[in-house]
Amino acid sequence: MSGTIVVGVDGSATARKAAESARDLAAALNASLHVVTAFDSDRTEVFGTNGDQLVVSSADTAEDLAQTIADSLGEGVKTTSSAVRGRPADALIKEALRTDARIIVVGNRRMKGIGRVLGSVANSVAHNAPCDVYIANTYDVD
Repeated sequence: MSGTIVVGVDGSATARKAAESARDLAAALNASLHVVTAFDSDRTEVFGTNGDQLVVSSADTAEDLAQTIADSLGEGVKTTSSAVRGRPADALIKEALRTDARIIVVGNRRMKGIGRVLGSVANSVAHNAPCDVYIANTYDVD
């Protein structure tokens, strides 16, 4: 197949399992993997005084998370990462469009019980994706 597979991560164990499923799928299909983290707004905090200041933004934190997970997925698959402003489902769809992705991988968290009624990232992506969607079973992680 080849092409790009997009997966969303948020630092949770279930997102990690979805990322591992996406990596395995990318390896099997000879595709590249693009790891995405969404952030809601670009909040910036400044720590310290005078010349000793550290500036931390939510965009930087999200990018660090995506890069860390991408790096930890191992060798054998070309992996990239990015942080995208917006709700998680919207961010995944936006990156799938930008990268011309063939597949978006999401976990099935919140697809049972009350979460199913309230909505989930997987449900939103499945209904609005510009490409195929693979829903990884992550229930055994909780």
